[in-house]
Amino acid sequence: MLTTLTQKFRIWLFRPKIESGTVTLNQRRIFILPTRQGLGFAFVLLLMLLGDINYNLSLGYVLTFLLGTTAMMTMLHAFRNMAQLEIRAGRVDAVFAGDAAQFVFHFHNSGRLPRYHLQLRDNNGHSVAFDVPAQQNAEVKLPLPAAQRGWLGSGRLTLFNEFPLGLFHAWSYLEFDTRCLVYPKPAAPTPLPASSAQSGMDILSATGDEDFAGLRSYVAGDALPRIAWKALAREQGLQVKQFSAQQGRELWLDWFLLPALAAERKLEILTRWVLDADVQGLHYGLRLPDIELPPDHGAAHRAECLRALALFGLGENPLPRLQERVARSAGRGQA
Repeated sequence: MLTTLTQKFRIWLFRPKIESGTVTLNQRRIFILPTRQGLGFAFVLLLMLLGDINYNLSLGYVLTFLLGTTAMMTMLHAFRNMAQLEIRAGRVDAVFAGDAAQFVFHFHNSGRLPRYHLQLRDNNGHSVAFDVPAQQNAEVKLPLPAAQRGWLGSGRLTLFNEFPLGLFHAWSYLEFDTRCLVYPKPAAPTPLPASSAQSGMDILSATGDEDFAGLRSYVAGDALPRIAWKALAREQGLQVKQFSAQQGRELWLDWFLLPALAAERKLEILTRWVLDADVQGLHYGLRLPDIELPPDHGAAHRAECLRALALFGLGENPLPRLQERVARSAGRGQA
């Protein structure tokens, strides 16, 4: 209950603002308060001052005010350790549900002094510590758990430090317009849909130049670049590399081919099929209740299918992105 009230008070006091581009930390963005150790140190100084006044200790006054001045200097160092830092959010690669999303932030220190013991933390306690050398850049990765598919935002982050003596806590709030796409968690290895001539899912293999298919014995007339020299070096005889190309009709990964299962379970199976079909170099398409991606292959098609699975039923249809990609390809063909 106390934690919830504290968070609500912070949101009210420090109103969140989603930012894009580069953020520079100035005096209006940095807040400072004493830590528990700082409050304890101040209490000790107060007791020392009372003793100095009571016993009229000249050297006691010197020591008390010297320690007090040192404490004030540590507050200045805590502020300067963050002042004028430039921060921008980097690109975040998509992950699968259950993995950790690596949110990337770029820090630029234009000053002549290095910045020590900085920490970046989210509201759930996930944090990373780092330094930023003088007049250099630092790439910081904050791992956040991706529990479920869809979009995962970094949320409100706190950049803070207690350098150099831990007497003062200096912090600033950051909230960037950056997010990570989380794919459904792949199911356990599941056989691809059975080949069927009626459903157009049979794949034929023919000799070609696309995928490595194994080795065979050398035959007079084989091209020298096809000879497996590494196998010859291992004293396995003279062998030639074989390659295969995928031909025939396409493989459809169809939502409606699956039995009556929970929607998330179906998405996990389809994710596994997409990954397996991509590894095998198949020409495959994806059919969902609200979208159909025509058969294709390659890394771009794999990413488009996984995106469709990640956003299924979440109110964001990836079909416009697919249409833009098709239109660009058509334009290049006409050119």
